[in-house]
Amino acid sequence: MKKVLVVDDSLYMRTMISDALIKSGYEIVAQAANGESAIAMALEHKPDLITLDNILPDMIGIDILRVLKQENNIESKIIMISAVGQELVVKEGMSLGASNYIVKPFTAQSLVEEVNKVFQ
Repeated sequence: MKKVLVVDDSLYMRTMISDALIKSGYEIVAQAANGESAIAMALEHKPDLITLDNILPDMIGIDILRVLKQENNIESKIIMISAVGQELVVKEGMSLGASNYIVKPFTAQSLVEEVNKVFQ
């Protein structure tokens, strides 16, 4: 069973993402509402996947991605999730090692499809 860390400042989004992934056979090992705890939890749990919101109260997801992939060389797959779908932001996320980039709003089904693609 693949382990997932869900990062989003919105409790509603964390719950929606977690519920969709649990129903599809994924294990949610932790949830984080800000960047600082996201980095700590990622390094502690070493999940197979991190769903990472780009706009958090203390950091942006791109910076978290940089810390995890470049400074700590974490092997987790990371799917960026954001209401910001600007091409430059998407390209930067992908160049820093994101496996995919999902723009809000999205359905639970489309989320699960994108997560499954990352592991194929």
